[in-house]
Amino acid sequence: MKFSSKGIVYRLSSKQKLPITIDQAWDFLSNPKNLKIITPNYMSFDIISEDDKSMFAGQIIQYIVTPVFGIKTNWVTEITHVVDKEYFVDEQRFGPYALWHHKHFIKEIEGGVEMEDVIDYKVPFGFISRMVHPILVKPKLTEIFNYRTQKLIELFGSLK
Repeated sequence: MKFSSKGIVYRLSSKQKLPITIDQAWDFLSNPKNLKIITPNYMSFDIISEDDKSMFAGQIIQYIVTPVFGIKTNWVTEITHVVDKEYFVDEQRFGPYALWHHKHFIKEIEGGVEMEDVIDYKVPFGFISRMVHPILVKPKLTEIFNYRTQKLIELFGSLK
């Protein structure tokens, strides 16, 4: 997992190799209902919009999540780009970040798939939030994505 910053926009990137087929990876990762499975339980992640259609560009997904201090937060994302079995992008339309642009890539590799997440985000409230980023936001995102990595290993195994 890597963090970087260009000015006030931060980037988190993460890669993981899983011993599953591209079809299995796509079916799991592109189904919004599976987000609950790979999100820490303490976050009380719940999807409040129901859409049983396959993922499509323009799809709106609404969540309630409790990221810190037990504070429930509404979060609305839009799936803005989808290329079947290659990548999709979700962007926050309403929620805790000033900017949230999350790219999910999957590609076939020997023995399975490589999955990559690239998130560009900006914290709200300017200077104050930039001070809080290294002590609250960055550690929380690290914790969430480490949990996701471990959960996917539990579900599917791991490639070295």
